[in-house]
Amino acid sequence: MEKDLKELYHIKRSSGFNSDFDSFRSLLSYQARLEALDKIGALSPSPSLADLRAKAKQDEVRRHSFPDHVDPDFLQRAIRKAQDALKGPKPPKPFVPSLDELRRARLAKDEEIEERLRPKRKPLPTSLPPKDEATVDALFRKRGVIAKVAREQVSHEDIVRLQPCQWLNDEVINFYGNLILTRAEETKENPGANGTAGTAVGGRKKPLNAHYFSTFFWSKMKMQGYQKARMSKWTKKIDIFSKDVILIPVNHNNAHWTAAAINFRKKRIESYDSMGMERGQVFKVLRQYLDEEHRDKKMKPFDFTGWQDYTLPDTPQQENGYDCGVFTCQFLEALSRGEEGFPFTQANMAYLRRKMVWEIGHAKLRDEP
Repeated sequence: MEKDLKELYHIKRSSGFNSDFDSFRSLLSYQARLEALDKIGALSPSPSLADLRAKAKQDEVRRHSFPDHVDPDFLQRAIRKAQDALKGPKPPKPFVPSLDELRRARLAKDEEIEERLRPKRKPLPTSLPPKDEATVDALFRKRGVIAKVAREQVSHEDIVRLQPCQWLNDEVINFYGNLILTRAEETKENPGANGTAGTAVGGRKKPLNAHYFSTFFWSKMKMQGYQKARMSKWTKKIDIFSKDVILIPVNHNNAHWTAAAINFRKKRIESYDSMGMERGQVFKVLRQYLDEEHRDKKMKPFDFTGWQDYTLPDTPQQENGYDCGVFTCQFLEALSRGEEGFPFTQANMAYLRRKMVWEIGHAKLRDEP
């Protein structure tokens, strides 16, 4: 029987059993005992396992002999069963990924995380719904005042600048900026209806607590300076330091529009230029404004610790000489929602011009891109 026991042990070892021979002997003894008890119906709910433990203790004393229930027939059955198991289909080998497979898995995981953090946006449409397209055509035909918001208004002479190949004027840009400001104020007053600021819903972030300075802010600050231009009066009723972001359209020598922002959330002075030109003067003037405004309202210098001048490396670029105003408006709109990138290119300008006409005509921004 000892020979049979060792044969069975080696068979079990070849099929994955890892413990030593004494452990195998005790396992086999326990298995034989359970089989014997099962045959006589001794395994019922009522008896205690104490008898089994006591019996096992007795067996341990006879480590090199066999208990009565481990007989040659039991060993032969166990050997045949183990041999049949070896002849059956082998379990698959443990999966060991190759280096390329590990890299692909890591890349897929990174893409999954990126999608959660920055959901991919759907491409912009090429046109508005037919009903809205008809509305835009009607707005272009209208005469007189097209729409009003706050102190701003747009007339038929202004709205035509949103037709193709036209340069935008102060009226259109300031009206659009006030639409952004109105939306931000509505979000602040009723956050439950507008979602949490800066969070993405369907790939589109909700508005931040933003403030918009008109196109005249830059010219006054640059040409006259904070004191002479009496810039402190611009913020008599607001605390810019409580805002998430300050949005500023910048007119460069009456020849080019760019967007600038004071981003309090990110501690950045930002400039976005669809011509990709260096804008060091924007950073300099806005830093000067921040410091003087802080001295005026908070009675101490502004702490620029951790602040940086920022330009987005892949800022969308225009491919003509007249779409800078549209780019600027769309930069400001995206920044008002805390976007870190822009989903539009030159190819989207025709659509965005008509979208802006609809928005100005209805004095509200569309919820969809």
